[in-house]
Amino acid sequence: MFSTLRHAMFLRRFPTVFSPTKRAFGSKISDGIDAQIVNELNQEMQSIFGAQPSPDGFSGPGTMDFSELKSKVESLKPTVPENSDLRSHIEYQKSTEYKQGAEMASDMSRLTHVGVSGEAQMVDVSSKDNTKRTALACCKVILGQRVFDLVLANQMGKGDVLGVAKIAGINGAKQTSSLIPLCHNIALTHVRVDLRLNPEDCSVEIEGEASCTGKTGVEMEALTAVSVAGLTVYDMCKAASKDICITDVRLERKSGGNSGYWSRGE
Repeated sequence: MFSTLRHAMFLRRFPTVFSPTKRAFGSKISDGIDAQIVNELNQEMQSIFGAQPSPDGFSGPGTMDFSELKSKVESLKPTVPENSDLRSHIEYQKSTEYKQGAEMASDMSRLTHVGVSGEAQMVDVSSKDNTKRTALACCKVILGQRVFDLVLANQMGKGDVLGVAKIAGINGAKQTSSLIPLCHNIALTHVRVDLRLNPEDCSVEIEGEASCTGKTGVEMEALTAVSVAGLTVYDMCKAASKDICITDVRLERKSGGNSGYWSRGE
């Protein structure tokens, strides 16, 4: 009796050190212990863990209601449309996306300057036949009225703008492979660069043509010729104006090679 009373006093001092997962005190194992102590312990565990004791003496997480959690999990499951038309539309969309991906991969495989791993590379043209190839490119340099009048009168401080730009364009065509990393070093048979003043918009119109007999085209040589010529015009005139604009650099036509003849606008 004395031992049981001492046990009850110990529990009254330290009611919170016992696990809440099971009611430690019930009618079967608490003979001789004050029922009020048991009630206080159960009420304390209920206030802390928020669970009602079960009839078999257990309380806490073992009696939680998982119905709400189960409904949330069910809502995350993928659903298949019951409507056959909608299901067909989804299948068609997936098929289209797959086809577009395949076409993109095919286009990538035709990029001759891109290697298998995506790295830049120089194209091997050794298997191609030597054919006559030509390319014509052009660009425009808009000067403004005051600079245009100075160029027309050949009164720019650096000298003959059009004459220097012409030589620069020809030299630029010959240096294309040094400027553009993946271009082949082509033995050009002809380079022509012409510059013409256009009073309607106060501009210099530049036309460049390159030719060769070889295994690859000369489009880049023609484009480089007009670009360098346009930059030279800017350099010759920049002391008079910083508002000069180089524009409309483009390929006009080309011939030769596997792709044959091509012209802008045709």
